[in-house]
Amino acid sequence: MSFDVDVAVTRGDARIAASFRTGEGATVLFGPSGVGKTSVLQMVAGLIRPDRGHVRVGGETLFDAGAGIDVAVERRRIGYVFQDPRLFPHMRVRANLLYGAGPAPANWESTIAMLGIGHLLDRWPRNLSGGEARRVAIGRALLSDPRVLLLDEPLSSLDRARREEVMAAIIAVRVTTRVPILMVTHDPEEAARIGTQRVDM
Repeated sequence: MSFDVDVAVTRGDARIAASFRTGEGATVLFGPSGVGKTSVLQMVAGLIRPDRGHVRVGGETLFDAGAGIDVAVERRRIGYVFQDPRLFPHMRVRANLLYGAGPAPANWESTIAMLGIGHLLDRWPRNLSGGEARRVAIGRALLSDPRVLLLDEPLSSLDRARREEVMAAIIAVRVTTRVPILMVTHDPEEAARIGTQRVDM
């Protein structure tokens, strides 16, 4: 599974563009805040429509301005984890995890064990630490059976201990599931430890 992305969009007075082709593993979009990394992630997900270019994942075209192709967000099979975990506050962790995954996802047991969140299933999101909430959000994305996983600054605003927990979880996802990851960060340590490929912006 690979990413083939060549896109550009104008947002206000800024022109955001990126072009890269990468293979399996974790591709890190690296650069300072405000350079447009999140916008590129959202163009891959279909949340922002590029002005030009294309997005191909695993050889399948999800967007091509010239050919008039723009696959709907819900049909792209992309797991997206935002900076804010965005868990549903009125649902316990188990229900959050199952949202969009169906009643009995085949990878339930392995995902719960890999992320170390089995003891959290009956908790409410308000009772989770920042690191726990991020791991649950990653689990919810994986349980939707995505072809790729997009992570937007998944370690931001965490203390050192929680940051290490979530970093270990992401590395486990990369190694164990083989689901390709496209991740945004401005932290060189995160890029070095998680990424197998790096795209500088």
